[in-house]
Amino acid sequence: MPITHPNLHLTRLDGAIPAWLGEIKPDDLMPICRNVADGGGRLLALWGSDRRAQHKGFGLHIALVNEAGLICLNLALDAAQPVYPDIGRIFPAAARMQRAAYDLLGIYAEEGQDHRKWIRHGAWQGFPLRKDFDAAPNRAHEPDNYPFVQVEGQGVHEIAVGPIHAGTIEPGHFRFSVVGEKVLRLEERLGYTHKGIEKRFESLDLQQGAKLAGRVSGDSTVAYAWAYAMAAESIAGVTPPERALWLRALFLERERIANHLGDLGDLGNDVALSFGFAQFWMLKEQVLRNNAALFGHRYLMDRIVPGGVAADLAEPGKSVLRNECAMLEREVRVLRNIYEEHAGMQDRFIAAGRVEPKLAARLGLCGLAGRASAQAWDARVQFPCAPYDRLDVRMATYRNGDVAARVIVRFDELFESLRLQREILDRLVYGGELCAPLDKLPGNGFGAGMVEGWRGEVLVAIHSDAEGRLARVHPHDPSWQNWPVVEHAVLGNIVPDFPLINKSFNLSYSGQDL
Repeated sequence: MPITHPNLHLTRLDGAIPAWLGEIKPDDLMPICRNVADGGGRLLALWGSDRRAQHKGFGLHIALVNEAGLICLNLALDAAQPVYPDIGRIFPAAARMQRAAYDLLGIYAEEGQDHRKWIRHGAWQGFPLRKDFDAAPNRAHEPDNYPFVQVEGQGVHEIAVGPIHAGTIEPGHFRFSVVGEKVLRLEERLGYTHKGIEKRFESLDLQQGAKLAGRVSGDSTVAYAWAYAMAAESIAGVTPPERALWLRALFLERERIANHLGDLGDLGNDVALSFGFAQFWMLKEQVLRNNAALFGHRYLMDRIVPGGVAADLAEPGKSVLRNECAMLEREVRVLRNIYEEHAGMQDRFIAAGRVEPKLAARLGLCGLAGRASAQAWDARVQFPCAPYDRLDVRMATYRNGDVAARVIVRFDELFESLRLQREILDRLVYGGELCAPLDKLPGNGFGAGMVEGWRGEVLVAIHSDAEGRLARVHPHDPSWQNWPVVEHAVLGNIVPDFPLINKSFNLSYSGQDL
């Protein structure tokens, strides 16, 4: 068993990853979370649900991960007073998730240190994820004066950046407290992209839900679509065909390659090396064009569906991708040498935005940013679903935790993804089905899918109702864990380095605003 506690009884879930489900009581929540944290485990996600129609009040759902796998806990909350213990004292990343759960559902973390609105922004009355919520007459009445924390002292000034940014950057507000150009404190306010995604899931069927899941955060469409499909397949007990699994892995690695290429170009641009920006984005554009030509979509949206995939790779396409791999490996190797030998670039990268391993572990930093701060977590390695169980992924890690380290990890992961893509193409044999039938879920089911996206672990949890419809879908982006760490990474740095530090994480605004 992944964890032992006298009042915890876990049931193994069907599916592609090791996962367990347990029902607990409020008094047991803190000891169980402490047990997982003391054993080196982490909080992956926290969300709520309205189960009053089944006379079960409200539900609090927590996904934890340790060396054994995914641990999903369900906690029943009283319908009249839906409160639960604050786990932010154990897992600091829980704080914003708890605030969002209150904004959307009205369930309350007792003794929590921060109860400011997170997503709501004064834009609605009531709690939209409650089943009896009436959106039609909703209008905001209260003023939205967010109580930022103020830093006082001689020479302290505030700089407000956003929420509107240049170009097509998503909205987010950053409030800097500075002395001169040195940052004393950064406080973020996000939630401006709220789209009502979780509410929308309630009115969709399984296939429509798959399309929506792939649009939670567009640069991670493959990871979300796979996690959603994995959760649905877990509930239904369906195993996708062999060829579909290999194609899913191919799509995921191509998504990782494209995003790392774009980020490496943007990081060059942030230190005024426009040459690097142009070169990496030309390479990314070639990857996207090959995606469109071979699979029908530049970003591979809707290519993964519950039960399998909706696109195949013809035999000539293998040669196209092998040639692309050779070209990328050759060009990126040259560009890496340029980046590493460019004195001005390295002067900006080294020691900027440093997150020490101890702080990274405490705050739950995950994904590529976590691996750059010695957090050796990669779901493809620890919990390899098929076909990753046959690919022997080599995890890229580093210890310095600065911008330079996050750049190194991106380069290492890019080359590893090129190697994995070649191996996938070698093992991708023709014949057989691309998709197993899966149009509806069994009733009263629960399933969870976890996929290592290019930013980190993407989780999608699905609850089905008695008729097998989508009763509750929660997609979770790794940006939930990593945005608070950016506030720490920028401390002591100068204000002009913030865009560089921020881009070295490159977190999603949309993915954590549901």
